[in-house]
Amino acid sequence: MERPDDRRASALRFATELVAWVATPWALWSHSWPLAMLSVLVLIGLPTVFSTPGDKANVLVAVPGWATILLVLLQLVAAVVSAWIVMPAWAAVLVSLLVASTLVTEVPRWRWLLAGG
Repeated sequence: MERPDDRRASALRFATELVAWVATPWALWSHSWPLAMLSVLVLIGLPTVFSTPGDKANVLVAVPGWATILLVLLQLVAAVVSAWIVMPAWAAVLVSLLVASTLVTEVPRWRWLLAGG
C-alpha cells in the first residue's frame, strides 16, 4: 500500500501540536512546574524518538503504526483539554475545530499506518 499524500494533514497536525506544546505546560504550570516541564518532554520527545518506518525520514526507535497513531491522539487530546483550561471559550472552540479537522484529514494516513506502513 502506497503512503498517502498527507501534506494538508501534516500542516493541520503540526498546528495542533503547536497548540498542545504551548497550552499544556501553561495549563499545568499553576499545579506543578515539574509536571509542566515533563509535559513538554512527553509531547515533543516521544514523537521525536518513536516513529513508524516509512512515516518519517529518520527513525530513531521504530514502532508499529498503531503506536504512532496513539502519539498523535495524545497530542490532539492535550491540545483540546489544555485549550479549554487556559484559553477563552472562542479560542478553545477554534482549537476544537482544528483538532476535528486534523482527525478527518488523518484518516488516510492512519489507515496506511494500520496496514503496516
